[in-house]
Amino acid sequence: MRSLPAADPGVPDARSPIGYLLWVARMQRGPLLIGIGYAILWWLAMALVPAAIGNGIDAITPKAKDLPALVTWGAVVLALGIIQAVMGVLRHRMAVYNWLSAAYRTVQVTARQSTRLGATLPKRMSTGEVVSVGNSDIAHIGNAMDILLRGSGAVVAIAVVTVILIGASPQLGLMVLVGLPLVAVAVAPLLKPLHRRQNDHRDLQGDLATRAADIVTGLRVLRGIGGERVFADRYGAESQRVRHAGVRVASVESMLEGAQILLPGLLIAGVTWLGATFAMRGEITAGQLVAFYGYAVFLIAPVRTLTEAADKLTKGHVAARRVVRILALNPEVEGGTGRSEGGLLRDVTSGVAVRPGMLTAIAAAVPEEAVTIADRLGRYSDGDVDFGDVALDTLPISEVRRRILVADNGAQLFAGVLRDELDVTGRASDEEINSALRAACATDIVEALPGGLEGRVAEAGREFSGGQQQRLRLARALTLDPEVLILIEPTSAVDAHSEARIADRLAKARAGKTTLVCTTSPLVLDRTDHVIYVEGGVVRAQGTHRELLAAHPGYTAVVTRGEES
Repeated sequence: MRSLPAADPGVPDARSPIGYLLWVARMQRGPLLIGIGYAILWWLAMALVPAAIGNGIDAITPKAKDLPALVTWGAVVLALGIIQAVMGVLRHRMAVYNWLSAAYRTVQVTARQSTRLGATLPKRMSTGEVVSVGNSDIAHIGNAMDILLRGSGAVVAIAVVTVILIGASPQLGLMVLVGLPLVAVAVAPLLKPLHRRQNDHRDLQGDLATRAADIVTGLRVLRGIGGERVFADRYGAESQRVRHAGVRVASVESMLEGAQILLPGLLIAGVTWLGATFAMRGEITAGQLVAFYGYAVFLIAPVRTLTEAADKLTKGHVAARRVVRILALNPEVEGGTGRSEGGLLRDVTSGVAVRPGMLTAIAAAVPEEAVTIADRLGRYSDGDVDFGDVALDTLPISEVRRRILVADNGAQLFAGVLRDELDVTGRASDEEINSALRAACATDIVEALPGGLEGRVAEAGREFSGGQQQRLRLARALTLDPEVLILIEPTSAVDAHSEARIADRLAKARAGKTTLVCTTSPLVLDRTDHVIYVEGGVVRAQGTHRELLAAHPGYTAVVTRGEES
């Protein structure tokens, strides 16, 4: 058995859901074909049993009394049973492998695409939609690959049985040959409403997952403003809509399930009645009648497998549609192939220039303007930005991300060991981590956590207060120690005493390194080397904090309004 997942999942076909499913099948065509071969042998072993039993019965009729033939056909039945058991085990192993391979491959390509999209993904798709891919879509895509094995074998088994029946009785063979397509045609009208209702149910599930994520993220705020009950009621109402949509899907599925029993059953009754009539006329033997009945009963399984295949392939198509939506997205910004030796980082549109080796601050009249400039400087949005003597958009995105780090308060803390959370590259020493913690005034957080650096952080760091989370995020950014560090309001959630200490220690920790802080805090601004005042999206004044306080009333109003309020 091959190992999973594959080292390289390949480049997916994201043009259409069908194209994606065909690409998955091509990528694992070897195991898929082997599994189909096992499934065909498994089905054929079952399909030939009625013929062997019928021949055995004919061998012991009063006219024949052929004991050696009876023994021979008994041995054939035994051999077919052994083959069926062995092929069943092998088919199941390959079915599980193909299911896992398709599921893992989908996870790999969507995770890789999510990493490539970065900040673009949450802007284009909701959290619930992305989560649903990992929760349910991978299972449906795996099922679509799994059913190809049994479905292909079922087609071959039906064809073989039809040939056998036509050889023994053309009328019975034609009855099966015509009856099976009629069964499939009768079931087909149920597939379109099933497909539509599955789409609706799937979309509602994604919306509900998004709602749940939003509520959990803002639970503390909701409790503070007394809105917890209101949002809980809204979630309850939406969950009921999901439930009703699920019931609508189940109603069609139940009709499909019933059709899978009723329609083949009618065909079996017809074949059995006609076969009994022929036996009474002496046109077929008693053994052939038993064989015909056995085939009529046997055909239920492959026919149901075909309708099951239609159902699972439909669900796989719905799931692949969601996956293709993610794979078809393109990042808002693209990189080039250029190189830069670094130097002055300059946003041409606003006039902001971050000098190398200095601690610079942007104080914006409207905080969102500073965030917009930071996004351009970090290449999270398009803009005319120079890095040294090279345009930033000519550099590969991977190089920009490695050399320029934008750390804002939207960054998440992940579940796991705190050390791994702070040292995301796994290359920092204990001394470097502790130094970053001290600069961020976060050593007390680590000391209070059971296990210290080896302690575990809960999902989204929910055991920490807002200020503690902010200090840990700052420590993580300082541990990475990038060439250019851009911090957006790194002290907005801490008390004044801690803010002053962080400002002092940040200046020392980043001494001689390029650092930009977007803030209007006088405590931080007073400890920077250079302050840039932005109003209306462009630079209005530059200098030290004290120089700007003395010379620019607009700047004074911006940095003191928090104190006045």
